[in-house]
Amino acid sequence: SRAFVKGSWRLCLSLPALAGNGAQRKWREHSCCGVRGLSAWPGLHHQMNSPSTEEHLRICPQGYTCCTSEMEENFANKSRSEFEAMMKEAGRSVQAILTAQHRSFDSYFQDLLNKSEKALYDAFPSLYGELYTQNVKVFKDLYSELRRYYRSSNINLEEALNEFWTRLLERLFKLLNPQYHITDEYLDCMVKHAEQHKPFGEVPRDLKLKATRAFIAARSYAQGFLVGSDVVRKVSQVSLSQECTRAIMKLMYCPHCRGMASVRPCNNYCLNVVKGCLANQADLSTEWKYLMDSLMGVADRIDGPYNVDTVIGTIHMRIAEAISNLQENKDSITSKVFQGCGNPKISTKGSSSEDKKRRGKVTLEAKSSAQALEMLVLDAKGNLTALKTYWITLPSTLCSKKVMASSASDDKCWNGMTKGSYLPEVMGDGLANQINNPEVEVDITKPDMTIRQQIMQLKIMTNRLGNANIGNDVDFQDTSDDMSGSGSGDSCPDDVCGKRLSKSPSTRQPETHAIPKQSGHGVNGASSRSLPSASLLLLLSVAVIAPQHLWR
Repeated sequence: SRAFVKGSWRLCLSLPALAGNGAQRKWREHSCCGVRGLSAWPGLHHQMNSPSTEEHLRICPQGYTCCTSEMEENFANKSRSEFEAMMKEAGRSVQAILTAQHRSFDSYFQDLLNKSEKALYDAFPSLYGELYTQNVKVFKDLYSELRRYYRSSNINLEEALNEFWTRLLERLFKLLNPQYHITDEYLDCMVKHAEQHKPFGEVPRDLKLKATRAFIAARSYAQGFLVGSDVVRKVSQVSLSQECTRAIMKLMYCPHCRGMASVRPCNNYCLNVVKGCLANQADLSTEWKYLMDSLMGVADRIDGPYNVDTVIGTIHMRIAEAISNLQENKDSITSKVFQGCGNPKISTKGSSSEDKKRRGKVTLEAKSSAQALEMLVLDAKGNLTALKTYWITLPSTLCSKKVMASSASDDKCWNGMTKGSYLPEVMGDGLANQINNPEVEVDITKPDMTIRQQIMQLKIMTNRLGNANIGNDVDFQDTSDDMSGSGSGDSCPDDVCGKRLSKSPSTRQPETHAIPKQSGHGVNGASSRSLPSASLLLLLSVAVIAPQHLWR
């Protein structure tokens, strides 16, 4: 539509100026041609061939005009739809960046997990024989639980890992001691002493510590991109107020009604209009910056202390190491279990040949993708840095690229009344700074509730990332329905994934974490603030929403 308007300006500039007598001579430099061109749009059926003073417009300045009151109303509707389309277009570009970052990391992470699982399935049959083939489901269940946790299911990851080692120990102990009849009650006794005997060595403890931190960081990181994208989508759909619609119409189409189709709006005039219209959106900026900084902080952890490439890509190797520890120390461990739980009865089935197949220390290789991870993190941090100022730079972006405003020093631009300089100062960012906006009447006591809810979502997500940054588990039960399941892309078989449920919800740690200053140095910045837990933030959100009918 803007290309059509520019074309009509060039057409009008090629036509002779109006001639006339008396007051109409003031309009020698003006033409109604631009409006006649716009009349081709649906809903703009009426046109005027020459300026008139008979029309009394409600938005545009009074005096000679090329528009009827009906045209003015249609222009208002047109400018509103165009401006809202500009907002959605700008938002879609941000959504595309965040979604692409999520997709890249999600694909990388799922690939790590898939390769680890495949390596286990490929190597373990020949390495462990019946020790593996009779316990395939135990291993499949582990990877299924890990995927479900990453996809934000309500799973206690530490409990899932503990359950894996318990089930594996029970199965392997029986297979390694086939000459005994070992009951479920006896296994319960053995498991109680497992922590003391450490049948798998230090692997379970070490893997639990590293894997939980890596998974917590990974899923929070992936979820952060989705939350940011969803916030932009919802905010971009917020409709303009009636006062804003009038201001946008005056900015974009009143020059046509005044016969100045070729005159562009003054830049500062455009900024005041757009800042007034997007005052609530600008209030997202603080929490938006915190989210971007928190994502960058967790990115450093993912490629640093909680390195997912090292941890996730070697899960199968740690399991192999644990099984080897059990095999090598079988006699010592069996003796200790017998001392603590008594001697089990001899089995009538006899010993199995599998027990005689003592297998040596196993060494598996893992193909590192550290360089790919490093590139992912660098790319993400570059994009996150660029997006930090999105909400406060949006007015200038729209004015320069979409409205095509004139330069700030131009004294021959449309100032809302005529062609000339624009004198009022430019308002600050955010709702509170619009109290004296000369172009848009903004009620600073009535914040937009949709945007306030999205500010709360940003706070909640930043809180989660802060916890993930220090290795604390966080739950995702209050995530948006729009994002449920959106992060999965694994190749786990349907008959394996998603069958087993956690016995209890995830535990929660105290949720206090450092947040950077607006200058942004990641989540570990020098200054910090304390954020409430996610549940408290949701209660606050309800409290904010409750008085909505009073504001309206």
